[in-house]
Order: sequence, then C-alpha cells, then structure tokens
Amino acid sequence: MKPVITRRDFGTLAVGALGAVAAPAGFAQSGTFPAKPIKIIAPFAPGGGTDYIARVVATKLGERLKQPVIVENRPGAGGNLGTELALKSPPDGYTLLLVAGSYTVNPSVYKLNFDPIADMTPVIQLSRGAYVLVVNAALPVKSLAELLDLMRKEPGKIAYGSSGQGGHLHIVTEYMLDLAKAKATHVPYKGTGPAVTDLIAGNVQMMFAGTEAVMQHVKAGKLRALAVGTAKRLAAFPDIPSVAEAGVPGYDVVAWHGLIAPKGVPAPIVEALNREINATLATKEMEDRLAINGVGTAGGSPAQFGSLLQAEVERYGKVIRQAGIKADQ
Repeated sequence: MKPVITRRDFGTLAVGALGAVAAPAGFAQSGTFPAKPIKIIAPFAPGGGTDYIARVVATKLGERLKQPVIVENRPGAGGNLGTELALKSPPDGYTLLLVAGSYTVNPSVYKLNFDPIADMTPVIQLSRGAYVLVVNAALPVKSLAELLDLMRKEPGKIAYGSSGQGGHLHIVTEYMLDLAKAKATHVPYKGTGPAVTDLIAGNVQMMFAGTEAVMQHVKAGKLRALAVGTAKRLAAFPDIPSVAEAGVPGYDVVAWHGLIAPKGVPAPIVEALNREINATLATKEMEDRLAINGVGTAGGSPAQFGSLLQAEVERYGKVIRQAGIKADQ
C-alpha cells in the first residue's frame, strides 16, 4: 500500500465528497500527500502516557509516509491553548491535534474560542483503555455496592481524588455518582500521580485512574480495585467487574486518544491519513508499544471517531451542568 495520493486518486475520491471545498494549493501542485513533514500538536506537557502515545504514533507513521511526523507540545489552559492553535491552522492535513477525553469535557468547563465539533475534522481514534475505580486498602468495603451503600448512608464523608478540577477523571467520577444517586467530596490534585500517592496514604478514599497508574499498587495490596469503567470486563483483569454490572447500570467510560484536524481538510487527505494510521495501529509493534501504558490500539473510520466526540461532548456537558462544575480560576 503506497502512502501517497496521485492526481487520479484525488479526482476520483473528491467527486461528491467535498462539493465546493477545494484542495490546498500545495496538495494540488505536488499531486501527492504528504509532500512535507506533518506536525502533531500535543496540548499537554512532555512526558506521561498521552505524550508517549503521540510520539510512538508519530515515529511509526513517519516511517510509513516517508516524511517526518513531528510532535510539538503546547500545554496550557487545560489543553485549550494548543487545541486552539491547531484548529486555527491551515486545513491542509499537515497540522494534526492529539486529543483525549478532556477535549470533550472542556467545552462545558471553559469559555472557548472555538467549537470542538464544528471547527474540526475527525481523523482517527488511536487508543482505547479503561479507568479503574480503586479505594484505599484500609477502607472497609469489598465491592462497589458496599462503597455506594456507605456513600448513601453518609453523603460527602468519602473523599475522592482526581487529576484536577474540571478534568476528565473529575467528570467521569461525578458521572458515576450521578447515575448511582450517591455523594462524595472531590479533592483535586495537580496530576494523577499526586492523587494516587494521597490515596495510598489514606488522605482520600477512592478515585478513578488508568490501569497504568494504579494496578501495580493493587497487586502490592496498597489499593483495592472495585470495578472498571468500561461496559465489559477487561481481558487483562477478568476478576474485576465493570461498574455497570457491579451496581451502576448504564455506566460506560472509555479512556481514549485520537487525532483530529482543522475544519475543511479535503476528504482525500483525511482518507489517506486514516488509512495509513489504521495500518500503523494494526502492527504487532504498535500493539506492544501501547500496551506498555495499559491501553490497546483502536483505529476505525473518521466518522466513527466523530460520533464518539459528539456523544461525549453531549454526555459530559449534562453531567457538568448538573454538578455545577467549573474550572479553577
């Protein structure tokens, strides 16, 4: 499979796909894509699982495309600074944006200068992972049902940690509490690491976190895993029930990463990127590299990823409004 689009390919794919949307000048003149390096803007600080995924994908995609794929970190304002920069870049396929769950939360937490759905072009979902609900090992509960019973009997007594006010872990916890009709006290931290440290110390009693952040502590007996956030159990941890089967029907949260582009990128370019990234994700090497961080590869079509983004913006917007959640000022 060649990672280029010829002039003939472009003409064939464009018919009926874009209407009046024209191809960028560089694309039309060169007749191939990509003709120069591609940039992935990561709106997070260097290091950590999200940055790792961006760089692994960039390296392997660059090898397929025979062009450098560069990761540029632009952190700030909950990821919104780098996001705005990316979405206001030329829609030529040479600037992509790495997004995670926070992308679908931020529209309801911050006042944005862009529309997270109307101003972007979905490209592909990169990864699929799960959050695990864990408690301090000294807490006298052995199941989610017992934890919920305790929270309902003494509303607000149980404190839960998160990676930050208005962050994805904060929202997915409030989502569970809302469905379960239970109350707990939120304690935000500056990152997942500090929250897990305080959970182990007993300063908070529960939290959702990625498998990569907590399962080693579960195995060491410092934390107890009560449930996973996905609708089904994880193959890697088959003894841990899902939140839905353990007492909160309907709860289904996937931890994911994906790539989007500015609004108006021509369909043939989006299709080329999607095709090559799907092929990259399908390799055993990529599966193994992402598994280091406890996640699996995803893939799929741009439309599928766009539907996920739309659904999560709507779902979490409702949770945020009901809970009155606002970002730190």
